Amino acid sequence: MGIKILQQSKSQKQKAEAYIFFAKAADLGNLKAMEKMADALLFGNFGMQNITAAIQLYESLAKEGSYKAQNALGFLSSYGIGMEYNQAKALIYYTFGSAGGSMMSQMILGYRYLSGINVLQNCEVSLSHYKKAADYIADKLEKSEGIPVEKVRLTERPENLSSNSEILDWDIYQYYKFLAERGDVQIQVSLGQLHLIGRKGLDQDYYKALYYFLKAAKAGSANAMAFIGKMYLEGNAAAPQNNATAFKYFSMAASKGNAIGLHGLGLLYFYGKGVPVNYAEALKYFQKAAEKGWPNAQFQLGFMYYSGSGVWKDYKLAFKYFYLASQSGQPLAIYYLAEMYATGTGVLRSCRTAVEKRLKFLKKRRCIHWHFSYGIELPFKDIHLARRLYDMAAQTSPDAHIPVFLALMKLETVHLLQDILFFNFTMRWKWTVLDNTIGPCWDLFVIGLIVAVLIFLLRNRYG
Repeated sequence: MGIKILQQSKSQKQKAEAYIFFAKAADLGNLKAMEKMADALLFGNFGMQNITAAIQLYESLAKEGSYKAQNALGFLSSYGIGMEYNQAKALIYYTFGSAGGSMMSQMILGYRYLSGINVLQNCEVSLSHYKKAADYIADKLEKSEGIPVEKVRLTERPENLSSNSEILDWDIYQYYKFLAERGDVQIQVSLGQLHLIGRKGLDQDYYKALYYFLKAAKAGSANAMAFIGKMYLEGNAAAPQNNATAFKYFSMAASKGNAIGLHGLGLLYFYGKGVPVNYAEALKYFQKAAEKGWPNAQFQLGFMYYSGSGVWKDYKLAFKYFYLASQSGQPLAIYYLAEMYATGTGVLRSCRTAVEKRLKFLKKRRCIHWHFSYGIELPFKDIHLARRLYDMAAQTSPDAHIPVFLALMKLETVHLLQDILFFNFTMRWKWTVLDNTIGPCWDLFVIGLIVAVLIFLLRNRYG
C-alpha cells in the first residue's frame, strides 16, 4: 500500500502518508518496508533523519540478508558517516551486497577494482562485476520490451520544441496544439511522440498520441504511419496489440521509404508476428532501414550475424553493424560490443575496452550516474542529498572542513548555472559543453578566479 501511494503521490502530504504505512509494515517485520524506513532515517525524509537509528536498522536487515542494507553499510563505513571509518569492512559489505544481487554494489566494486581503490587494481575482476550488472540490465531490457529494441526513438523535431527546455510551457504547448489542429504535420507527429512517452512535462497519453499520429498519417506522414504501427505492435490502451494492423501501417510507411516502417516489417518477419517467420525477408528490410541510418535496424543486422539467425555467423559483420548502431547510442549494440571485446569474439580481446563499453551501456540506461570527483559513490544527481552528505562529512572529521567548503562552493556554483540555463537567461552557454570542458576541476577554476581577483584588487590599491 505504501509503495502504491508513493508511486502515485504528487504532494509531500501524500508521500508522508505512504511512510506511515511503511512504518506500520516495518513494525510487523516486513523487510522491504524496513529498507524504506532505513533510507528515510538516513536521508532525513520528512524531517525523520536519525543516522544512528538508520544504521541499527540496516545492521538488522543485513543479518536477514538484505543486499540493499549491505550496500548502504558499505557506503557509510567507507566514509565514516555515523560509524567507524573502515575500508576493509566496507569492502566486505559491498562484496556481500554484490553476492546478494545488488547492482549498485557490483558497480562500486567494478569501479574500485578498475581504479585500484583500497584493492589491488585488476581489470579482469572489474570486468566480471560490470558484466553482472550489464547482463541484468540487458536481460531486463529485452524482457520488458519483448523485442531487443528501444520502444520509442524520437525524431529530431520534438527535441527542438520549446528550445532546449526540458519542460514544455503550457502556453507554448497550446500554441503547438493550435498549429497541429491547423494541419502542421510535423507538429502533429512531434506532439504524438511526446504524448506517447511522456516528455517535456506532458503526461503519457496514448489516446492523444494516436489522435495526432492518425491526423498526420491521413495527411501522408510516413513517420506517423510508422509510429502507429509501433503502437499496435507493442499494444496499449488506445491501440490494443494487433499484428495485422501493425503490418498495415508499417507497410504504408515502408512504401514511402521510411526507415522505421522498414525496420518494423523486418521485426514482424523476424519474430513471426502476424506473418510466418522469414529471415530472408527480415534481412532485406533490416538492410534497407540500416542503409537509411536507422540504428535499431543496424543492431538487428548485427544480432542476426552474431547469433546466426537465418544467416551464417559472421562476427566481422556483426561487429560492423553493432559499431554503427552504437554510434547513435543504441544500448544493446553497446552491450554486445562489450561482450565481443570481453571474449575476443571477432575482435582482439581488450579488457579495458570491454569495461569502457559496459560502463557506457550502464550510463545509457541511466543505471549509473556516479560522481567520483570527491569519492561519493552515490547514484543519481541529487543536490539536496549532496548538501546533507557534505555537512555530515564536515561534522564527522575536522579535517574535512576545507575540502567540504570547496566542494559545496563548486556544488552551489554549478547549481546556480543550471538554474540560469534552465530559465534560458542565456542561449549561448551549453551546460554539457561547460561540464565537459572544466569537469571535475571546477574547484581549482573557482580558486584561481578568486586569487586573480584578489591580486588585481591589491595591485590597484598599492599600485
